[in-house]
Amino acid sequence: MWPFRTRATKRGPMTIIDSIRHSMAPIHKEGHRFVAIFLVATLILGWIAQPLFWIGLIATLWCAYFFRDPDRVVPQDDNLVISPADGRVSAISEEIPPAEMGLGAEPMLRICVFMNVFDCHVNRAPMAGRITGIHYRPGKFLNAELDKASEDNERNGLVIETAHGSIGVVQIAGLVARRIVCFSQNGDVLDAGERFGLIRFGSRLDVYLPTTATPRVAVGQMATAGETVLAGFGGFDLPTVGRKI
Repeated sequence: MWPFRTRATKRGPMTIIDSIRHSMAPIHKEGHRFVAIFLVATLILGWIAQPLFWIGLIATLWCAYFFRDPDRVVPQDDNLVISPADGRVSAISEEIPPAEMGLGAEPMLRICVFMNVFDCHVNRAPMAGRITGIHYRPGKFLNAELDKASEDNERNGLVIETAHGSIGVVQIAGLVARRIVCFSQNGDVLDAGERFGLIRFGSRLDVYLPTTATPRVAVGQMATAGETVLAGFGGFDLPTVGRKI
């Protein structure tokens, strides 16, 4: 047998190259032009001086890694709130949602997930439902870990009508981020874990939930978009059924 063959598949024996290819996440289309820009800059730097080529190549690989878009296995349960972002749970508290979202003046359960520049930045819907409002507000670019970033920073908020009432999902730009991207439109119906946007480079996602929701994570815990259960409604068990998205 060829020494670089591993296990067999339906299409024939799998090579080591096949294994590497299947273990690498694809690059989201939003990142293609950035990777191309980094690559062209790398070639120019390499023409100027060889050591600069290697620096540029490392930066290009990081850019491709930043825009990775892996599939996730999303728990299937309408009572669960799934993390909309990869990153660290930075705050859990009851806060009044941004006024422009129209979610009322009463505090809601807010769970914040901070994304650093090495986290996957594709954002996913925390629950299944219909988008009833999209509200963009320009602002500053403070460190997204700061609590006041929720009020002062540039942000884009989605209101989603779910089986448990309206919830809010807010994309917040960070210190380095300068571009919030939202793929969805008002009226779209989303599945839990479905991609709805991304933020370029380092940022935060806030989820606003009715106070009947119970947190299932702790501050400092690492969350995986589309897979980690942030909170739940009523009596529920973690599901054994997932859907790959």
